[in-house]
Amino acid sequence: MVGHRIVVVAGVMAAWSQALAPALAGELKPEEAKRFIAGKYFSYTCFEGTSGAGRINSDGSVVGTIQIRGNGPVRLIALPTNTIQVRRDSICASLRGMPFEPCFTVVQTDAKSFRGSLSALSFAYCDFTRRNPRLEISNDHASHPVDWGMLRTSVQE
Repeated sequence: MVGHRIVVVAGVMAAWSQALAPALAGELKPEEAKRFIAGKYFSYTCFEGTSGAGRINSDGSVVGTIQIRGNGPVRLIALPTNTIQVRRDSICASLRGMPFEPCFTVVQTDAKSFRGSLSALSFAYCDFTRRNPRLEISNDHASHPVDWGMLRTSVQE
């Protein structure tokens, strides 16, 4: 389960740090990304097929959905305050039970999209696109039934 959290957090953090940059493509600074991403809803697709949607709140908590490798049920995920941490030079994730804190590089690809990747592993990335969840609610529930029993805050176990 920790591996799945890394993918989710990587995507969310990447979105957070990317969104603040100007409309031109380019890497975002951590504080710029926070201002652009915090509280906004993004869908994401990762390099190995994992996808979902959600938001990073200004307190570093994360709420959203994940579908591992594009198969199986869509699961709800909730990560506590300070999971995503904006530092002077980086954006990192703090997850209980992980032997290290992954940090992320965020590159804005257009006015509402960005790519977030693990700083040390650029091939491990997620692409994020800003969405309006109110317009997509009815379509999402019909095409991706949510496994409501999987709502977890198990990071705090």
